[in-house]
Amino acid sequence: MIEHRPFDTLGKANHGWLDANHHFSFAGYHDPERVNWGALRVWNDDIIAPKNGFPTHPHRDMEIITYVRTGAITHRDSMGNEGRTEAGDVQVMSAGNGVQHSEFNLEDEETTLFQIWIIPSERGGQPGWGARKFPKDDRAGQFVPLASGAANDDDALNIRTDARVLGATVKAGESVTYTPAAADRHLYLVPATGSIRIGNIEAKARDGIAITKEDSITITALEDSELVLVDAA
Repeated sequence: MIEHRPFDTLGKANHGWLDANHHFSFAGYHDPERVNWGALRVWNDDIIAPKNGFPTHPHRDMEIITYVRTGAITHRDSMGNEGRTEAGDVQVMSAGNGVQHSEFNLEDEETTLFQIWIIPSERGGQPGWGARKFPKDDRAGQFVPLASGAANDDDALNIRTDARVLGATVKAGESVTYTPAAADRHLYLVPATGSIRIGNIEAKARDGIAITKEDSITITALEDSELVLVDAA
């Protein structure tokens, strides 16, 4: 099953400093058909104005992955962590039994990002945070794990859930194939840039594609494309 979710069908909330687009029900946007996709609970496509951001606020019992598309985001939390994550790089926060954090665009330009929330395998535990660089050249023509709960994804940031967040870059006319561990996995694919074809579906940048009951998927780039994929239980 492959379901195309065009960008213009996503939930919308423009707060001036924040232009948010919700792939799943979030805050004031509720769609009973788009509450979650397996353990994937949130995929927000955010545009944050310069010198603005999210003041300190709490989270618990959620794995939160931030994929920066352009610009940079600066994180501070109640554990004493502070870091600046730039375009193409990734940060993760395991909220565990409770953490407070802020995220600000301290740059002179807009920051655009995907924020992805995945339900953890177990509730509670000590919160944690981490970030690292993922050069796009290393993802050329292949999916590379960026954040993962799988034991063999040693180079990925660790998340406490049965899920993987992967990235790939694909040149126009070329294809990349992904094979999940089982056909009943819940895959969710978003082109950050470019346009693609998967099966008989053509999708543009920032569209969502929900996939399950597929032994493997092959994505062909119609334009040079940057892909982000979640594989969740």
